[in-house]
Amino acid sequence: MKDKIKEAFGQIQAEDPLKSKTKAFVAQKMQEHAKPIKRQFHIYAVACTCMLLLLVGGCWLYLTPTSEISIDINPSIELSVNRFDRIISVNGMNADGHALSDTLDIKFKRYTDAVDQVLNSEKITALLAGDEILTITVTGSDEVQSAKILSEMEHCAAKHKNTYCYSASCKDTAAAHDAGLSFGKYRAFLELQALDPDILPVTVQGMTMREIRDLMEKLCDDCEDEPQTDSSGQGNGHHGTHKGQGKKHGEE
Repeated sequence: MKDKIKEAFGQIQAEDPLKSKTKAFVAQKMQEHAKPIKRQFHIYAVACTCMLLLLVGGCWLYLTPTSEISIDINPSIELSVNRFDRIISVNGMNADGHALSDTLDIKFKRYTDAVDQVLNSEKITALLAGDEILTITVTGSDEVQSAKILSEMEHCAAKHKNTYCYSASCKDTAAAHDAGLSFGKYRAFLELQALDPDILPVTVQGMTMREIRDLMEKLCDDCEDEPQTDSSGQGNGHHGTHKGQGKKHGEE
């Protein structure tokens, strides 16, 4: 019996047209099933690309400095501020500056909170108590933000003895770093050099801001005492003046 059934089914053969239709039907169903998968993969790929671009663009915006704050007393440090008013880097500009920056936890904090922490640090408090001078210098590509930062730094400086605020030109930043100085100390160097052209960046590199200020006053006094000779050969007294670059706030 089994042999007869097997023989009967073995004689069943599909005709060629039926085979072709069956193959076509199977292929069509496979294509219909594959299209949603491909479409879904394409959507996921586009979404992932957009998210990646947003992430990279957001990181670039967040990590791009738009203003800088130089705090100088010796130590000297520079704080980079992003467009969201957050500190994105803290750079020591000399050995004392590196030592101070290692003690600070101010990265990604708002710049007002960061500067408050610097000025209230044990090191800075002790130096100001010892009659040292501290300067806060602001510069940046965003003039509106830089003006706002300078205004807030003036308010902050008013709480501390011997603390001054200045603005500086962006073009001087690269020159300052080439000279091995913070741009805040470089601003003071330019003032000194205006009084004495022989002054070099290396002269002020290891000086405190108090020493720089004292040297400025000495040079100004020397200018006052130095007689001037006019074209007739007669000596005239010359009153020396000292005009600091940038905006200053604070009293000794």
